[in-house]
Amino acid sequence: MKEKVIEMIEKRGVSIVDLAQLAYELQVDYIPITLEDAIENIHKVLEKREVQNAILTGISIDILAERDQFEEPLLSILKRDDSLYGIDEILALSITNIYGSIGLTNFGFLDKIKPGIIGKVNDSKGVQVNTFLDDLLSGIVAAACSRMAHSYGDSKIEEQEIQMN
Repeated sequence: MKEKVIEMIEKRGVSIVDLAQLAYELQVDYIPITLEDAIENIHKVLEKREVQNAILTGISIDILAERDQFEEPLLSILKRDDSLYGIDEILALSITNIYGSIGLTNFGFLDKIKPGIIGKVNDSKGVQVNTFLDDLLSGIVAAACSRMAHSYGDSKIEEQEIQMN
C-alpha cells in the first residue's frame, strides 16, 4: 500500500525528496540531521496505515472533484478550496496526531505559510484540484519533523543516562 500512496503523490507532481527537503529545512536549525535522515523519516511516516488511508482518501476526493463527480455545492467548494470547508485540514491532522504536539504545531506553520512544494501545489489551482493534497503534504512533513525531533530527544536522554551511570 505504501508504494501505491507514493505513486499517487508522485502523479500529483510531488516527490519524496520534495517533502524531505522541506522537513530538513524545518528541522536542521534545531537538531543535527541530514537530507537522508529526512527522506528516511518521510518513508517511516508513509508506512503507517492511518497515513496511507488519509492520503488515499484525500487524493481520491481531489481527483473526483477534477472529474466533476460531486454534486453542487460540494463540487464548487472543493474546486475553489473554500477557506471555510476545513475537512481537508481535519483529514491531514489525522496524520499529525500520530506524532504528538510537535507535529501539530509544525502543521499549523506549514498550513499558514505554505513553503516549498506545499505552496507550489496550493498555487496550482486551475491545473488540478489540490484541496486535500496541500494539507496532506503539510501533515506528512509535519509528522516527519515531529518524528525526527522525538528521535533526537530520545537519543539525548539515552546519552545523559549513560553519562550518569
